[in-house]
Amino acid sequence: MNKFQSANHILMIEPYEFYSNMETHSSNHYQTQSYGSLSISEITKSAISEFNNLKNKIESNGIKVTTFKGIKGCPDHIFPNWVATFEDKTMHLFPMMAPNRRLEKTPQMINELLKEYKLVEDLSHYEQKGIFLESTSSIVFDRVYRRAFIGFSPRTNKELALSWCKNNNFEMVGFETQGHTGDPIYHTDVFMFVGTNMIGICQDIIKPEYLDYVVKEVNKNHDVMLIEKDQLLDFCGNAIELRNQENEKFLIMSSRAREALNTTQEDFLLSHFRQIIDADLSTIELYGGGSARCMVTELM
Repeated sequence: MNKFQSANHILMIEPYEFYSNMETHSSNHYQTQSYGSLSISEITKSAISEFNNLKNKIESNGIKVTTFKGIKGCPDHIFPNWVATFEDKTMHLFPMMAPNRRLEKTPQMINELLKEYKLVEDLSHYEQKGIFLESTSSIVFDRVYRRAFIGFSPRTNKELALSWCKNNNFEMVGFETQGHTGDPIYHTDVFMFVGTNMIGICQDIIKPEYLDYVVKEVNKNHDVMLIEKDQLLDFCGNAIELRNQENEKFLIMSSRAREALNTTQEDFLLSHFRQIIDADLSTIELYGGGSARCMVTELM
């Protein structure tokens, strides 16, 4: 196969400040609401250290990283899932549920991206209608086969997702989920990731009426690694394939996620990737409720 799922150039955003975002608690059950004895400045310092450690590890393996600096009042700026880019050098902006996440789409960042990409669609106006589709977290793209895996949730509107897929020549594989709290899992990239030749997915959280359909679709073009439901609490589903200039493929995940893998899973991944790049993201995971994949936007 000559076409790759992954990018060899990514965007990461270093946060200006980092803390638990009160505006996302209602739908993200993976973040804590308690700071204990730590101050916001201490949490921010720790998060920036973790950010730079992951960034440096990615760069040391020959993958290009462009870094922007976040702004005040946007604690989730470290998770740049408001934009997606594609191989034809186009980009799309997406509607975010939390009001302070909408502010992440700064004119400065957009203008920097416009130096290389053409903006063909800005769906931000749906925010005023209470309709959301949070880009590469709501949609797990299969870029090789032009498919979009989408778990519906308050942050991932079914009708808007279907419309976007039809307008952009992606086949939608849409379904409903039920997480540990009984509610839908807020983002698809919490429980699955797509590589060039493999898919990692937790099937236990897919509602029974969708299960046979999803199993058939994920097995259609890929080897499949099953993720246990409890492993989602360790962010095992929040991983991403990247590649370097020699087209060597790497899987990016947190150290917590890697340590939660069993031997069979790790052997499976190492048979598909040159290396697993992991880093300690414990502060970011605890207070942000997101992990390694959330911190990366592919620059295709």
